Amino acid sequence: MTFSIVAFDPANGDLGVAVQSKFPNVGVSIPFAKAGIGAVATQSYCNTSYGPRGLALLENGASPQQAIEILTGNDEQRDYRQVGIIDAQGRAASFTGAHCFDWAGSVQGPCCAAQGNTLAGPQVVENMVQTFTERSGSLAERLMAALQAGQAGGGDRRGQQSVALLVVRAGGGYGGFDDRYVDISIYDHPTPIAELERLYAIHRLTYFRSNPDQLVTIETAIANELQQILHARGFYKGAATGLCDENLRKALRDFMGWENYDERIRNDDLIDLEVLEDMRRKHALWLQAQRHGA
Repeated sequence: MTFSIVAFDPANGDLGVAVQSKFPNVGVSIPFAKAGIGAVATQSYCNTSYGPRGLALLENGASPQQAIEILTGNDEQRDYRQVGIIDAQGRAASFTGAHCFDWAGSVQGPCCAAQGNTLAGPQVVENMVQTFTERSGSLAERLMAALQAGQAGGGDRRGQQSVALLVVRAGGGYGGFDDRYVDISIYDHPTPIAELERLYAIHRLTYFRSNPDQLVTIETAIANELQQILHARGFYKGAATGLCDENLRKALRDFMGWENYDERIRNDDLIDLEVLEDMRRKHALWLQAQRHGA
């Protein structure tokens, strides 16, 4: 009913799970992860206790293979289960019960493991591992690419319905208070992987912090443009001067909070180019709405 991939990024320690299924709301039952510890995908009549118990076993020194042996050893329904586990050293292991719907199986690769059941064939998980291994970019982007590759290989024989992406990073959550760097779940959608990519773009702008390479000085032209945008929206009073003074900085901070750019708010003379581009796009839509409203 499902195909998933668990993975680790040795460059920054990110751990994650991506999963797609012809089953609603897989995000609540399949992916589990903890920063610095590991990630678990439990599926096929899944035993959801495998998630927290598997992470606890890793945290107490078990390898992924040992954790799987312990989890399945006393499970009378293990022949109907499937699970993939990876740890923060990049070691991975999978288990497929003898009674999982065909095609069912798994493939391990460098810092990843893909597993699935009720699939079009082994090419689904083979495609996932190959794509994840060859693809550059962030862990989240590589996991989404792996899902697309699995679907291109035939995916779940019954079709598509839901998808989830979970990536953990120490201090990576909103405000730095938890490790939920990416946590997106799509309950029911005709093309859930494509919808995941759309939502990830929103998540990235809303929850990720600025890339230093994307920061530029608010010089005269940008300051003038910001003052005009912020004045039209009621956040900046007075004429556009082209000066990045405290009045503009305060108006920009307030507006960025209003528009949910919270994690990219600054107290200096710099602005994130991704934020600026999104502000321009939304302002154009706002002006269009105002004209139609008038």
